[in-house]
Amino acid sequence: MTLFDGIYPFYLQQRKSFVFDVSTIIVVIVFLTLASTFLLIIPGIRGRARLYWMVRVLFSLMVGVVIVVVQFTGNWESGWGTANTSYKSFSRAVVNADIGLHVGLAGVNITLVGNPVHQINETIDYNEHFAWSFDADYDRSYSEGLEKGLPSPILYVAEKFTTQSPCNVHRQYRISSHYASASLWVAFCTWLISNMLFSMPVLVYGGYMTLITGAFMIFSLLSFSTVRNSLVCPIQFGTTSLQIGYGGSFWLTLAVGLLCFVAGITVVALHYFNSDLLKTFFDLHEDKAEDYQEMTELYVNLQFMNSTLSPPQSSKLTPNDI
Repeated sequence: MTLFDGIYPFYLQQRKSFVFDVSTIIVVIVFLTLASTFLLIIPGIRGRARLYWMVRVLFSLMVGVVIVVVQFTGNWESGWGTANTSYKSFSRAVVNADIGLHVGLAGVNITLVGNPVHQINETIDYNEHFAWSFDADYDRSYSEGLEKGLPSPILYVAEKFTTQSPCNVHRQYRISSHYASASLWVAFCTWLISNMLFSMPVLVYGGYMTLITGAFMIFSLLSFSTVRNSLVCPIQFGTTSLQIGYGGSFWLTLAVGLLCFVAGITVVALHYFNSDLLKTFFDLHEDKAEDYQEMTELYVNLQFMNSTLSPPQSSKLTPNDI
């Protein structure tokens, strides 16, 4: 890198912040396709069973899509702050910008958006991702950011999560995120098993697996929240500090996990106290009625039945037979 007018070179084109992650879009499209397919066939279901089927399927798809999507989102923890800060290294230029920190299970996203976006003849709109998963090297990503000449606020925030930082939070975030992600994948497997049990149908065991799904989702939250046990590392820009708190993905996972608990407890309780209502909701009574109706529509050979049911007549000998 060479100096130009006393300033290190930056990107030839500004990095624009993205709105959605590609993996998140793919997962949402897959589940929306499943939901649309179900909505196409639901008019063929008769009576109140149509409503019951809709509630069951949409609830199940909602749980599944949340379990998968939160793996790729970057707002398990979020923090925002507005500050006047230096923009480039070896430069006295000061900009007013919104600085955002978004922590996910796979890494951290740092955003920098100017107020206004166009300042000092540049477009200040950045969103940089630094991964800390086991197959990624966070320090190398940070070093590449230094070589590229990222804005100073982004590098300052990213440096807090390096392995050499005095904050010493890198290892805690990496391990906690890893176990939170593993717990969510186990919850996804138990979600699949619960759907299979409900369709067999083995309702009470499906309820138990729904409870286990909720338990693993809550366990993932407990695993991620252990990062709060480490010392708080202040991120300060002059008099402004980034206040970090739990983000939307954390609260969404908590809400769906509690819903799984409620659904599982309801299924198990109805199994022991009101099994008829449970069977009605899962459309089992109508299936049995159809079976009985099919069994009554039988064709019987009356002549054969009369010949087999009539008592045998004793034979008598006459003098002519001797």
